[in-house]
Amino acid sequence: MALLYSLKKQVLEANKQLEKYGLVTLTWGNVSGVDRDEGIMVIKPSGVSYSELKIEHMVVMNLKGEVLEGDLNPSSDTKTHLYLYNNFKNIGGITHTHSSWATSFAQAKLPIMALGTTHADNFRGEIPCTRILTNEEILGNYEKETGKVIVETFNNINENEVPGVLVANHGPFTWGKDAYQSVENSKVLETIAEMAYRTYVLNGNIKGVNNVLIDKHYLRKHGKNSTYGQKDDKF
Repeated sequence: MALLYSLKKQVLEANKQLEKYGLVTLTWGNVSGVDRDEGIMVIKPSGVSYSELKIEHMVVMNLKGEVLEGDLNPSSDTKTHLYLYNNFKNIGGITHTHSSWATSFAQAKLPIMALGTTHADNFRGEIPCTRILTNEEILGNYEKETGKVIVETFNNINENEVPGVLVANHGPFTWGKDAYQSVENSKVLETIAEMAYRTYVLNGNIKGVNNVLIDKHYLRKHGKNSTYGQKDDKF
């Protein structure tokens, strides 16, 4: 019970961070978190404003999509979250927004190249954009198909090293070890998208940085011999 309360509290606070970080307009976004040992997911209820969200509003589900606790309808993107959890086995939290800069790239159906070290510190390579969903996929199990096209896009990409994607015509999804990290990656993605747009405006012929520089920056922060940050968790 204590673990469930802790997860619900984490997901509640992570959803409220979306507004704090300027990643959402109205209720256009959602965060979820998962407890792998218990096989449960906690997600934001659909259409509830972040200022009104309370811990008792969080919807608890199993990974089959059955509601275990909560009186409110879960997020309309629930089936996308579930599909990602069931296929990306190492992730513990997912964030979806319609943040302006990242969504602009998604609507343009463009990936975001690694143009500098800010990108490489957080994403080990290009942030991909999915293919466009077919009419059959849209008219069928749309939210699940959104999850499927994300997983398809990562067929040859390590989702642990590139913790985010742009869904064509839709917007960004990011993930992480927990709900908080998924929001952090969403904020980073939005900042990278803005920087990339401005870079393209300044130099329309810009090329991405090489893999040596990408790996240098990514691995010094995330590699097994990373030198970024402090080792004693004091900060």
